[in-house]
Formats: sequence, structure tokens, C-alpha cells
Amino acid sequence: MSLAIGLMSGTSLDGIDVALVDIEGTEQSMRLKLLSFETYDYPDDLLKQIKEVIEEKDLSLQKVSALNFALAYQYVNAVKKLCRANNIVSEQLAFVASHGQTIFHQPFKEGAFQPSTLQLGDASIMANALKTTVVSNFREADMAVGGQGAPIVPYSEYLLYRSDEKDRILQNIGGIGNLTFIPKKAKLDDLFAFDTGPGNMVIDSLVTHFYNESFDRDGMYAARGTVKNDLVDKWLSLPYFSQPYPKSTGRELFGKKFIDEILADNEFQADDLIASATFFTAKSIAYHAVQLTSNTTELIIGGGGAHNKTLINMLKALLPDYFEVRTQEDFGISSDAKEAVAMTVLAQHTLAKMPSNVPSATGADRAVILGRITPYQ
Repeated sequence: MSLAIGLMSGTSLDGIDVALVDIEGTEQSMRLKLLSFETYDYPDDLLKQIKEVIEEKDLSLQKVSALNFALAYQYVNAVKKLCRANNIVSEQLAFVASHGQTIFHQPFKEGAFQPSTLQLGDASIMANALKTTVVSNFREADMAVGGQGAPIVPYSEYLLYRSDEKDRILQNIGGIGNLTFIPKKAKLDDLFAFDTGPGNMVIDSLVTHFYNESFDRDGMYAARGTVKNDLVDKWLSLPYFSQPYPKSTGRELFGKKFIDEILADNEFQADDLIASATFFTAKSIAYHAVQLTSNTTELIIGGGGAHNKTLINMLKALLPDYFEVRTQEDFGISSDAKEAVAMTVLAQHTLAKMPSNVPSATGADRAVILGRITPYQ
């Protein structure tokens, strides 16, 4: 048994996903079993710090530097908590794979600014506190060879979900929606992967604004509202949706500025806006999915959006009959755990000095080894 923990804290800021796995081998010989999974909330004060940095409120280098260390200590606490729950100590882990908290992601050059990405959560703090190796910072190496640094999980999805019988689309609905298209009998170069647009980000922001709740549980508010199609069509007219893939997006497009514009320029009721935002996510997913295949296809949903019943029902209604909508649970992995598990797959290959980006998904010039290795000293 080779134990490892994967950490994922995404753009939705809904907590730290922590997955304990038993993992051995690489590529097609890899064996992986999810042993335990939990999501731990960010403390209110730390969540406030993250939002202030992301939203550039009174931003200073001191705030960014302090947040880098504060996140690392919070990740340490999350790892130790899951270890205690499973009667192990962190020293028993072969490694911890940490995505870090994305603070900024710019996949293309903008004026004088080069493409860049920034995830915080210092690996040295973690390695020495946990007394094990930490693998982190998976996006930069892909960007160094011309890629967008996103999406980052297609390699793991290829290893875990490739089928000889049917096409599969792995659709994650976190803060941002992203998909990986795996044609039947695919080779790695046959994959397509890209961000479909907002996942839960717009929905959650509206629910927080109107109801002071962090998300729309089961899609309850969306189910009470009426979709305003003209508004959804306006959002879908954004240039991002007509861009060719590979492509990636994030809080820079669908974050606070986007929400402020919605709230400043509408005459609709709260539930109607939430219903429209939910339909926006569903329609952006369906819009991209039907462009990829006309074959019998399993669309496998993961991420927090898999629990939004209204969103899933909207998506089913939008897709042609040759799509079968399923969830990660149908394949023995929690919908919430998927990306944290993926981090362990990437780290396993990093430690084996093997590439794990997918150039056809990110636009990179070539396959490269992802991640930085920080040993316990």
C-alpha cells in the first residue's frame, strides 16, 4: 500500500478538498483507490483574506506574502485532520499533492503582460510540518512551453476513464466548468479539454448576495425562478464562447465584475436571476458538448455542480438523446473528490519524472513533467 493525499481548493472558494488514496504505478499500469475524502471549510478570516487578494482590495505585497503562508498552514491542518480520521500520521504518506489556491490566471498575453498563473500555499511550510514530500505548482511547466496551464486534470481522466466502447466527456462543475473529451479507443493525443465557462461561480455569488448562503442547495432557488432567455443569450454572446479550443477562463471573466454588472443592470427577481445563471451554466456545457461528438456518449458530471438537481435536469433537457448523463458516483469516485484525486495522479507521475500535461488540451508545444517537488528536510 502506498498512501498519498491530494489537495484541491478551487475557484469557487467552497473549501479544501482532501482525498486519501492508495496509489501505485504509472500510466496504464497505475492502480488507484480512493480511501477517504472530506471537504474542510476555510475559516472566515482566511476566506476574507483570499477574497481581498483576488478582488484586489487594498492589495499589498505583504497581504499576498502572508496569504501564501497562511494557506500552507491551513492545508497542513486539513491533511492532519484527514490523517487522524483514518488513524494514520502524515509521515506515513508517500507524498502530498497540493494544487494550491489560484489567485490569478492569465492564459494569454494582455498588452505588456505575459501569460502567467499564481497559486498560493507554500510547499516548504507544508513539507516540514507534515514530514513528507509535497508536490505542488502543476500549471507553470505547461505554460513555460506555450500552454495555457489549464485544464490540468485531463491526463488523470484519460488514465481513469478511457473506454473502448463509447465516447466519454468528463464535465467538472466547480467554480468554473471544464470538460475533457475522450473518444472511444482514444490515444492521449486524441483528447480535447477546455473550460466551458462558469460552473457554480455565478450561481453561488448570486445566492450569497440575495440569501447570504454559500450555494443553491439542490438547485432549490433556481427551481423556484423563471429563466430569462434574453439575459442568458446576452451572456452567451461573450467572445469567450465563440473562441476555438483549447481555451481557459476563470474569475477574471466571471468573477466580481461580472456579478456587479448583473446586479446593476437588471429588473428581475432574485430567483429568476439564479435560475438564469443556472441555465447559463447548463447551456454553456451543452453548447460545447454537442460540437464534439454525434456518437453515443456518456457525459460524466463531477464537482459541486453534480449535486444541483435543477442544473442537472436543465442539462439533460438541453442535450440530444445520444448523451447519457451520469455522475462520478456511478464510477466509484465522489463527485467532490475528483480533482483532489487527480492531483495525486499528477504528482505520482511527477515523482516518476514522467510528463502529465496534455498538449492537445492546453495548447502546449510538447509534453512536460508538471509540478515542483519539495522534500521534507
